[in-house]
Amino acid sequence: MTALPEVWVIGAGLAGCEAAWQLAQRGVPVRLWEMRPRRSSPAHRTDQLAELVCSNSLRSDDYQNNAVGLLHQEMRLLGSLILAAADANRVPAGGALAVDREGFSQWITGRIAHHPGITLVREEVTDLPPEGWVVVATGPLTSAGLFDNLTTLLGSRQLAFFDAIAPIVHVESIDFSKVWRQSRYDKGPGNDYINCPLDRGQYAAFVAGLVAGEKVAFRDFERVPYFEGCLPIEVMAERGLETLRYGPMKPVGLNNPHQEGRQPHAVVQLRQDNRLGTLWNMVGFQTKLTWPEQRRLFTTIPGLEQAEFMRLGALHRNTFINSPKLLNAHLGLRTRPNWMFAGQITGVEGYVESAAMGLLAGIFLGVRLQGFRPLAPPPTTALGGLLSHVVNGMQGVEFQPMNVNYGLLPPLAGNSPKRHRKSAMSQRALTDLQGWVAAKMVENP
Repeated sequence: MTALPEVWVIGAGLAGCEAAWQLAQRGVPVRLWEMRPRRSSPAHRTDQLAELVCSNSLRSDDYQNNAVGLLHQEMRLLGSLILAAADANRVPAGGALAVDREGFSQWITGRIAHHPGITLVREEVTDLPPEGWVVVATGPLTSAGLFDNLTTLLGSRQLAFFDAIAPIVHVESIDFSKVWRQSRYDKGPGNDYINCPLDRGQYAAFVAGLVAGEKVAFRDFERVPYFEGCLPIEVMAERGLETLRYGPMKPVGLNNPHQEGRQPHAVVQLRQDNRLGTLWNMVGFQTKLTWPEQRRLFTTIPGLEQAEFMRLGALHRNTFINSPKLLNAHLGLRTRPNWMFAGQITGVEGYVESAAMGLLAGIFLGVRLQGFRPLAPPPTTALGGLLSHVVNGMQGVEFQPMNVNYGLLPPLAGNSPKRHRKSAMSQRALTDLQGWVAAKMVENP
């Protein structure tokens, strides 16, 4: 039997690790390149692979009524490394799939390092080799040297947006005489979140403080848009007094036991960030406030007056390519199909979506190296819908990153009741995915 050629996977984040794993599991030798710790990025803190730099949540795990939960389930059925790591390092988060971020990264690092088909190289890659197979999975924080070369090679202008990180608090510094534990609508065990209540006056003062607070200034060349799905808290506050009460500070489904079970005017929620339960992150509190301003303002929140922060919020620049113009249906570069792209650099947003593109890149390339033409997942699946967004985009609309959502899937035939529509679409997706698996992800010769 002819030996399969070695594949370079550049970047050992979620997408890179997933692509490397999928390839290696199919007998393809992989050389996985990771620049850390020789060179770090503005957002990373460790040298572990697949480090979660923003939230520790992979969002809803409800595969019957939520598109990202459906994507979780599809990836589990395909043997996803990232979903296996998330399930093995899960922490309480109501209906969401949240993880102990350090345990998650360590679990993946161990699996990659000990896989006989993967060689991990801790060096930076600044240019692509002209020959051989390559998967570029350098993510939104692609180093300047590599992205400058990619921009030249692709002949495409650089696209970018800003993303933000929320603060993390040490739990022993929270005043539990003012806060309580409860999940919204008592989902899951019912007590997975810490809730800090604000009355009408406290809320109005807090919003005013967000709007007036000192922010990190942009340089001229950094004037790019935010990703709408991850706006800084103060940007939302600038849209109107009530915006946050209908967003991350909404009080519905929560009742304060310190006030005879009444619903507060607004709530700041914290979600467990590690398995030990010693660290909790401020949900939806991505911010570009300066660090002194964060300490001053966030300690006005009831229960956080003495808060000690393990990490304060920060802002980082995400970069992506114009995938519908540049990539073919299987994530290969149209002009050089031996160069493939995966993860957030392709124009998806979110941990799970990034890993999903790595999974597909690994499957597609594995199929190609075995001598077959890859079959794309059905458009009725979450994987298929997300892939279509990346490689097709929307005609006449500038390409922008997107989270997975049911709007990416074709509508159901007939007139299904609205309340059952999502579950019916999920069932259709999982059925169709099984058909794709049965066809071995290969087109008929």
